[in-house]
Amino acid sequence: MQSLGEAARAVLLTPDPHDKRRAARSLARAWRQGRLAHRCDTPMPDQPAWPAAPELLPPNQMPKRGKAGSDRSRITLLHALAHIEFVAIDLAVDLVGRFGGEFPSAFVDDWIDVAADEAMHFALLDRRLRQLGSHYGALPAHAGLWESAQLTSDDALARLAVVPMVLEARGLDITPLTIDRFQNAGDAVSAKILSRIYNDEIRHVTAGSVWFGWLCDERGFNAVETWQSLVKSRFRGVLKPPFNDSARHDAGLTQEFYAVIAS
Repeated sequence: MQSLGEAARAVLLTPDPHDKRRAARSLARAWRQGRLAHRCDTPMPDQPAWPAAPELLPPNQMPKRGKAGSDRSRITLLHALAHIEFVAIDLAVDLVGRFGGEFPSAFVDDWIDVAADEAMHFALLDRRLRQLGSHYGALPAHAGLWESAQLTSDDALARLAVVPMVLEARGLDITPLTIDRFQNAGDAVSAKILSRIYNDEIRHVTAGSVWFGWLCDERGFNAVETWQSLVKSRFRGVLKPPFNDSARHDAGLTQEFYAVIAS
């Protein structure tokens, strides 16, 4: 029987975006059907395989996203979001393949579902780009999204603290405003897609909070103090308001975690 780690590595080493999307969903299906052994002794690659396009640029060279008013600004924003979801497939799969052996099978259940969600989100956004006359890869994209995975590749606790509980939680803060911008621009189709993504993001942050707390309990750590320490040492960005306190609370990320260290 193929191992979970072997299957995860295969997804990470798939460069074509649509093949990767399909591979992630096949991985989820194989796990749910009991066709993968819960074994994660296969090394994960330091860098996933990605396509030649989009061109990856440093953050300070990225084109401005705009406010979703014109067709061009909507396409630019949707492309940026599609790239986030594309990289999020690899982030979820790497979390499973790299650290899944340290957790019970329920952890894998949750993060396999996240990987499948990210694949679906990418497909929805790429399809919307095509409806607007563009496609994923047509514009440059942010080069730094994998950096957090590289900085937390040695510790599941650090990975959970930074990726779902900082990066995905940021999506809870900004996605409602982005939805409003598309609604105001008369683009109800894009707004509906982002509403679906937003609702899924709450579940993803919840999974991060739950398993972060579980691992802190296993190690005898205080969850709030440990999260704050890891964010200070492993996250190169800054936490800054406005925060969607209600959605964060629903996801188990209460103000006691982030209010003290936010800038």
